[in-house]
Amino acid sequence: MTGNGRRRPSTSLLPRAAAVLVAASLLTGCGALPGATGGSREPVTVMTWAPSGTRATNMPGMPAMAEAYARWANSRGGIDGHELRVLTCNEDNTATGAAACARQAVREGAVAVVGSYSQHGRAFMATLEAANIPYIGGYGLSDEEFTSHLSYPVNGGQVSLLAGNGMQLAASCERVSLVRPDTIAGDYLHALLNSGLTLGRQREAYDIPAAEDAGEYAAVADRSRERAGDERGCVTAALGERTAHFFDSYRRLPSDGRDVRVSSVLGSVDQPLVDRTGGASGPFEGAYITGWYPDAADPRWEPMKQTIQEHAFGDNRIDPADAGVQTTWIAYTVLRRVLEAIGDEEVTPGRIALTLDRGLRVDTGGLTPTLRWRYEDMLGTPGFPRIVNHGVTFQVVRQGRLVAQTTGFVDVGEAMLDARTS
Repeated sequence: MTGNGRRRPSTSLLPRAAAVLVAASLLTGCGALPGATGGSREPVTVMTWAPSGTRATNMPGMPAMAEAYARWANSRGGIDGHELRVLTCNEDNTATGAAACARQAVREGAVAVVGSYSQHGRAFMATLEAANIPYIGGYGLSDEEFTSHLSYPVNGGQVSLLAGNGMQLAASCERVSLVRPDTIAGDYLHALLNSGLTLGRQREAYDIPAAEDAGEYAAVADRSRERAGDERGCVTAALGERTAHFFDSYRRLPSDGRDVRVSSVLGSVDQPLVDRTGGASGPFEGAYITGWYPDAADPRWEPMKQTIQEHAFGDNRIDPADAGVQTTWIAYTVLRRVLEAIGDEEVTPGRIALTLDRGLRVDTGGLTPTLRWRYEDMLGTPGFPRIVNHGVTFQVVRQGRLVAQTTGFVDVGEAMLDARTS
C-alpha cells in the first residue's frame, strides 16, 4: 500500500502503465490523464463573500453555492485541470467586515473574488485593486462594482432594474406611485423609473420617499395607493430589505374598491420572500417584478439545479430561486471560461483580468446575454460605465410563483442612458 492508502500496481504492470501514461501525455500535452480528480496543474484559490446571521439582509446561499460549485468542478477533474479551492467569508453587512474579507482574500492568495454580495464597495474595492485581484460577478449593489477597472459585473445592478420596471409598468399602468428610500441614493431611483415609463409613453411616477428603516409603512402605503389613481393604477416599491414591511402595511389597508396592482424589483422581492409571505394568498400575488435573469422554472437553470442536488448535500441555505445563488452560479461560469482560456499559462490575478479585458466572450447558457468586458462592450452610463449586461426580464407572480410575463431579455440601455443624461 502507498502512503495515501492506494495499492501499488504489480511490477509486471508497470511498463504497460508507463506506456499508457506516455501516450496520454503526448495526446493531451500534460503529464496526467485528462479528467483526473484534482487535475495536474496548480490549484486555483478564489473567494466568495456575503453577509450571514445579521439583522439586515443575509445571503448565506451565495458562499454555499460557491462551495457546491467547487465540489462539482473537482469531481470532474477540476477546471481545466486546476483544483478549485473556494474560500468563504462573512462580511456581516458592515464596511469593517467587507474590508476584513478583502484582506483575507489577499492574505490567502485568492486570484479572484467571485459571485459575492456586499453593499460596501468603498470598503473592499481599494484593497482588491491594490493587489490587482479582479471582482467577478458581484450582486450589483455598490457603485464601485460598476466603476472599478477590476470589476466584471454580470448584471446591470439596481439601475437596470428600475429602468426596466418603468418599461414593464408602462404597458399596464395608467398611473404609478414609487415608494423608495428617503436617501441620497434613493433620490435617483425616481429618475430611473421615469426613464422607462416615458419610453413607454406614460406619465412620470409619483415620487414617495420613505424611511428605509421603518418598522411599518401604513401612512406611506395609504398615500401610495391614493396617488396611483382610480383606474389601472400601480404601486411599485424598491426599499430593499424593508420592501416586505411596506407591502405588509399595504395589505392591511382597508379596501376602497379599487384594483391597484403592486410591483417591485429583484432584490427587493424574490421567490423566497413570496413564499415567506403567503405565496398565492400573500400580498405579492399578481405583482409585476423586474429581474435580471430568467424565472426559476426556466430549463436553462437545470445544470445549476443538478449541481445543487448532487453536491450541496441537502444544504438548506441554497435556494435555486434566490437571485444571489443564481448570480454566484453565473459568476463561476465566467471563472470557468476564463481558466479554460488561460490554458497552460500560470493563473494569476493579473492574467485573469487581462484575459477578460482582451474581450473573452462568455456564454452563460442563455441565463444572460453573452458577456464581454471590452471597452466598446460597455454601456458607458455616467456613474456606471462598466455595465455590459443591460438586459432585464419581466416576471409576474401567478399562483404564488414568479413566472415569465414576457419571453427573452428586454434591453433597457436606452432608458438608463436617458436617465443619466437628463
